Amino acid sequence: MKHGVAFRKFSRTSSHRMLMLRNLVTSLFEHEQIKTTLPKARDTARLAEKIITLGKRGDRAAQSRASAFLLKPAVIPKLFDTFARRYADRPGGYTRIHKFGNRKGDNAPHAVLELVDNPRDLRWEMTSRAIGWEVLRDKLRHQRPEAIMNTGANGTQELVETERTLDVGEKGVLRPMTRWNLQKVLRFRDQSATLDMGRKVGDYVDHLLATPMAFRAIHEEMKEKNPRNSAPRRRAGQTVPGETRAGLDLSKGELGHKRPLPEGRLLTMKTVFGRKYKNS
Repeated sequence: MKHGVAFRKFSRTSSHRMLMLRNLVTSLFEHEQIKTTLPKARDTARLAEKIITLGKRGDRAAQSRASAFLLKPAVIPKLFDTFARRYADRPGGYTRIHKFGNRKGDNAPHAVLELVDNPRDLRWEMTSRAIGWEVLRDKLRHQRPEAIMNTGANGTQELVETERTLDVGEKGVLRPMTRWNLQKVLRFRDQSATLDMGRKVGDYVDHLLATPMAFRAIHEEMKEKNPRNSAPRRRAGQTVPGETRAGLDLSKGELGHKRPLPEGRLLTMKTVFGRKYKNS
């Protein structure tokens, strides 16, 4: 067992390793979202948290240390102005790591490292889409899709404000995990973030309703050119608005037609592969 391992070496010398991490932190502050390997993302996030803490301090000593660490002087005003105001009320946790599969070639684990509450926040986008699915599923229990398309996704703003104040155990439209993610992304944001979330949820609900209609219109145009064109079919595991079954069940072939077996015949490996074997 290895003891006293304080950091990852990345098969580099000390100077090369520190220069690489400084470059990653500088790129993170410049673009607010980068993609790298998972071990590098974890070490970069650790250093980025400390530099943002210096930006929140804002004194001369903090500016001197941040200027000595970052590689681009153009990032310094952004650190002490934009990030300091954005994370003024947040006690920590300024970065977020999303696992991104494995890299093609050496199969290294990939990850997306981003700053929390940035303009391209992935958690914000995923939460808004999850809320859109659940809001549309709730509406389809009481209304037909044509009625929802005529009236639009009304009430999403009030729903977001209501779900923001509910506890995890209370009953609402959203699932407990979705409500927890909503409250997490809105915890340190102002009231305008609730308006933006309600608007984004409404836009995604309209997108979910308009996509099947667009496919139908495209199919009708294709049939006019060639009557033999068949309607587009959804892939295995692809859910539609109002779908109650899990995507795992759909991907296992639940969408396919099941052919009934003759009476007294069991489904074995012989019947699956269509081979005849002699009884031993």
